[in-house]
Amino acid sequence: MDTILCDELLQEIFLRLPPTSSSAVSLVSKRWLRLFRSSISRLSLHLSPHNSTPPLLSSFLSHFPFLFSLSLTTAADTSTFSDLLLLSAASSCPNLRHIQLLNSPVSLFPLLSLSTSCPHLCSLSIALSRPLSFHWLLSFHSLKDLSIVFNTGQFDSYKLNSTDSAIGNSETELQLETLGLSGIQHCDYGLSWLWRSCKQLKKLQLRSCYAIGDESSLSSFVECLIGLQEVELWTCRAIIDEVLSKLAENCTSLKCLSVYDGGSRQGLLQFITQSQCNLQKLNFRLPLDLQNNHLMAAAENFRGLTSLRLQSCCLVTGEGLNSIGIAMSDQIEELALINCDVVEREPGLLTTLGQNLRRLRKLDLSYNEMLFDKELVSMLFSCSYLSELKLRGCKGLTNVTMVSMFKSCKYLESVDIMYCCGIEAEAIELFVLNLPRLRQLQVEESKIMWASK
Repeated sequence: MDTILCDELLQEIFLRLPPTSSSAVSLVSKRWLRLFRSSISRLSLHLSPHNSTPPLLSSFLSHFPFLFSLSLTTAADTSTFSDLLLLSAASSCPNLRHIQLLNSPVSLFPLLSLSTSCPHLCSLSIALSRPLSFHWLLSFHSLKDLSIVFNTGQFDSYKLNSTDSAIGNSETELQLETLGLSGIQHCDYGLSWLWRSCKQLKKLQLRSCYAIGDESSLSSFVECLIGLQEVELWTCRAIIDEVLSKLAENCTSLKCLSVYDGGSRQGLLQFITQSQCNLQKLNFRLPLDLQNNHLMAAAENFRGLTSLRLQSCCLVTGEGLNSIGIAMSDQIEELALINCDVVEREPGLLTTLGQNLRRLRKLDLSYNEMLFDKELVSMLFSCSYLSELKLRGCKGLTNVTMVSMFKSCKYLESVDIMYCCGIEAEAIELFVLNLPRLRQLQVEESKIMWASK
C-alpha cells in the first residue's frame, strides 16, 4: 500500500485526518513522516532556553518546507532568547505568512532580518520594549496585520533619537489593514507617525491602553480613523471617551464596535446618538456601564443593526432589549445574552424576543445557569430558522430542550451544549438522528462515547 500511493495523494489524505491521528501517521515510516511534515502549514511551539537552542530550532523547522504560520511561546523573559528564536525562524522558514512571538520583547535587528528573509510576511504579532520605534515597519512591504504588546517596565520620558525624529516627520503610508496595540502609556513617543501612516486601516484593536501616545498624537490619531470598519476596545476606560468621541466625529464607515471591561456611560451614549455610521454589529461586555438608554438610542439611530452581543451586562432590562427587538425585527440575525441575569429576572423575555426577531439565525445564551426549559422552548418555537445555537454552561436545561430543538429548529447546523448537566446522552443521540443538517456539535466526550455505543 505504501508504494501504491503517490506523495501527493498521501499528503491529501494527511490533510483530511483528525489532529488525534497525526502522532500515529508520523510513526509509520520515514517517508510518511517526511510527507506529513510537508503537509503542515501551521505550527505552535513552546520553547525553553534549557532545551531549545537556536540551532536545534532551525534544524527542526527546516523539516517543514511549506510552513505558513508559526506561533512561538517561551518561558524566558529576556529579549536575547526571543531575538535568537526570531532569527532562527526567519532563516528556516522563508515562506512564512504569519508569525507570533509575544512572551518577551524583540529587538530591531531580528525584525529587519525577518523582513528580508520572509518577504511574503503579511501578519506579525510581537512584543516591544520601550523606548518605542517603528521605522523597521518600512522594511515589511507585504504586512497587512500587525499586533504589538508594549512591554511593561519603566515609563520615564525620553528624547527621540535622530532616526526616530527623521521618520517622525516623514509622510510614508503603510499598507496595514489591521492594527492591534496593547499597553500604550502617556510617555510613548513615536505613535504619532504610526497613526499618521495607517490610512488604510480597516480594523483597530486597543487593549489596556491608558493613552493614545504623547501630547502630539491626538491629531495624528484622527487620520487613521476615517476608513475604519471595526473597532475593539479592551479595558481602556482611561481613553474610552476620547476614542468614541473621535469615532463619532470622523468615522462614517464603522460597521462593528466592541467594548469590553471598561466603558463610559456618557461617552457611549454620546457616540450612539451622534455617530453617522451605519453600524451593523454591537458587542459589549460592560457589567456596570451599559444601560437601557444605550439600547434604546441604538434602536433609534442604528437602523441597520444585524448583530447584538451582550455579556455580563447586569443593568440591562427587558425594556431595553425589547426596544431593540421591536425596532430591528426585520434586521437582527444574531443575538447573544451571555451570563446576563435579565434572562433570569424577567420571565417571558425570551418568548417576546423570539416572537419579534423572526429573522434570527444565531443565538447565544451561554452561561445562564438559571435558564430553564420552559423559557427556552417557548423562544425556540418562534426561531425556526436558527442555524447556530450556543447553550454552553446552561445547567438548568434538560432533555426537554433537546427534543424541542429538533422539532422547532430544522435548519440547525452548529450547536454547543457543553457543560449542560441536565442534558443526557440519550437525548443527544435522538437529537443527532433527527437533524440531518447538523454539521457541528460541541458536547462532553463522555456523553458522545455513551451515545456511540
